[in-house]
Amino acid sequence: MSEHTTKAEVGTRVTHRRYVPYSHAHYAGNLVDGAYSLAAFGDVATEMCILTDGDEGLFASYSDVQFKAPVRAGDVIEISAEIVRVGRRSREMAFEVRVVGRGNPARGESAADLLEPALVATTARGVVVVP
Repeated sequence: MSEHTTKAEVGTRVTHRRYVPYSHAHYAGNLVDGAYSLAAFGDVATEMCILTDGDEGLFASYSDVQFKAPVRAGDVIEISAEIVRVGRRSREMAFEVRVVGRGNPARGESAADLLEPALVATTARGVVVVP
C-alpha cells in the first residue's frame, strides 16, 4: 500500500477467540493476570493494522483500562477491537474481552458451559500508529 492508502474506517471490527490455558493462571482460583487481556488486545490490534493498512503497526498508548470481571484458566474468551477514530497515521480502537465459556467443576472435572450472555471482563481504549 502507498503511504496514504488505508482501508481504516470507523466501525471496522476484528474478533479473536481463544482458550485460556492453565499454564497462564497466576493467582488463587486460577485467576489470570490483567496483562493477559492487554496482550490479547495487542494481537487484535495487530490484525486490524494488517487488515486496514498492510502493516503490523505499533501500539502508542492504552487509556481507560478497566478490569470488570475475572478471567480464569479454562475460560474461552472473545477479544475484539473496533476502530473508533482514524487519523492520518493513528487509529484509535475500543477493546473488549468477553468470557464466552467457563469450566463448571460442579458438573464434573472437565465440564464447561457457554455463558449467555457473555461476561465482559476487560475494556480499554488504545491508539496504534502505522507508517
